[in-house]
Amino acid sequence: MLEFDSTIHVPVLLLTALLVWLGVKLFGRRKRHSMRSVAILVLGDIGRSPRMMYHAQSFAENGFVTDLIGYAGSKPIPSLGRLPKVRIRHIPELPKMFRFLPYLVIAPIKVIHQTISILLCLLVWIDVPPEFIIVQNPPSIPTLALVQLVARTRGSKVIIDWHNLGYSILALRLGNDHILVRVAKWFESTFGYSAYAHLFVSRAMRDFLVKEWHLQGHKAILYDRPPRHFHRSSAQETHELFCKLHPKLMLDERLRKFLPTASIPYSTILTHTARPSASAAFIDSDIDATYIEIEMPTLRPDRPAILVSSTSWTPDEDFSILLDALVLYEKRATRICAESNKEGADKYLPKLLVIITGKGPLKEKYMNEIAGLEKDWNWVRCISLWLEPRDYPILLGSSDLGVCLHSSSSSLDLPMKVIDMFGCGLPVCAIGYNCLPELVKDGKNGLIFNSSQELASQLETVFLSFPNSSYLASLTQALSNREQQPSTPNTAHMPAVPRAAEDVEEPWCTWEENWGRIVRPLILNDVNL
Repeated sequence: MLEFDSTIHVPVLLLTALLVWLGVKLFGRRKRHSMRSVAILVLGDIGRSPRMMYHAQSFAENGFVTDLIGYAGSKPIPSLGRLPKVRIRHIPELPKMFRFLPYLVIAPIKVIHQTISILLCLLVWIDVPPEFIIVQNPPSIPTLALVQLVARTRGSKVIIDWHNLGYSILALRLGNDHILVRVAKWFESTFGYSAYAHLFVSRAMRDFLVKEWHLQGHKAILYDRPPRHFHRSSAQETHELFCKLHPKLMLDERLRKFLPTASIPYSTILTHTARPSASAAFIDSDIDATYIEIEMPTLRPDRPAILVSSTSWTPDEDFSILLDALVLYEKRATRICAESNKEGADKYLPKLLVIITGKGPLKEKYMNEIAGLEKDWNWVRCISLWLEPRDYPILLGSSDLGVCLHSSSSSLDLPMKVIDMFGCGLPVCAIGYNCLPELVKDGKNGLIFNSSQELASQLETVFLSFPNSSYLASLTQALSNREQQPSTPNTAHMPAVPRAAEDVEEPWCTWEENWGRIVRPLILNDVNL
């Protein structure tokens, strides 16, 4: 009689069965791939990957069955839930018991876990091979190799969407000469050089990768662009948003004393609905609202200037630059106010409400530092907010100036947050690096700074005599004029862009128009329409 030692043989048998099954899946007879189908692999929080969500929306609107694969977390954009062709597939997180291990130990465990999860998704959950697999890069490991393997065995076409270079991000932590950085660079160049198509977020990234890695396949620059619903907020939209935000703002006693008095729902810190001449009296009045003539909301002349910044609260976005600039702004506002009172001059700086959105590891550190500084401040207040996706563009469109602290690890990508701000008609002060002028035209649609002193000077220039600042008005008007420029219509049968036209400056348009002009010809050029 044979004895069966389950403690030894069961794992071996399971592993053998898994290898046999993978062999059948990978090397067995192929199923014919489904025309007009795509798998979009994020390997990140889907809700915090706007470009990939916009890809999914565009593919689905063009008739593709679309599988969007990534981690759960933040809510995806609402439009994905309304599109019947979109299926969101969540990758399971690494069990919490592994998260306390050192980086060098947990990294290979995480890669193995991701490898199994991705293969299960692309080989099992998606039973019929997709026509296209589009993968976000970075992260590069293990996604690029797995996508190439699955595509070769299932007959799918790979599209790599180059957001940045994965090895350059790793180099921020370990240094350029570290062995793991060199391995990551080899991996990325080896498994990323060949694909059906390569999409790039900037011209600089395309030129660099074509020259250094000799990329094979179609190559196209797909600049990030805002979705069609992004726009400058009306006074009504601003009023409704700040009625909603009012309870959060009033939780902080320092904000209550700093901001103008508001009477919800008739007035907010930025808007009021009574006649301008009667607004101040109305706020403090006991008269029943029935006897007050209420008008459409308008912006208050005594409102603070709104400065908004979206940050990941990580070391690659140096928040201390903004913090130091605010310290300088406080000093300059105090000085200018004193000089104006003494000399009777008509120059002044407004109170500044800084709204910071985003989540990240350094948030608590900097917010505690800000709280300490605000005890001696009279002109600046900072608040951190986390907004629903539908409220975020309204906040941007209600603000007066944006600040971008994104400094690219490769100096080849462009900050998505600036595109969002421009889409909402919001001029931006952005920290400079090599390819940023592809997006921010210094002195036209925004300003570029390289130090906290430069940023503080720009804030003073932009906000002097607010809300009647002529310089701020010129920046905002430039964005408004840009939005009104004619762009390629978003039609169902859009011709490919002639390659000779690539060196012409890209028109400013919506994501949908840009995607239809650049990507649609790549994915439908062999389909009978």
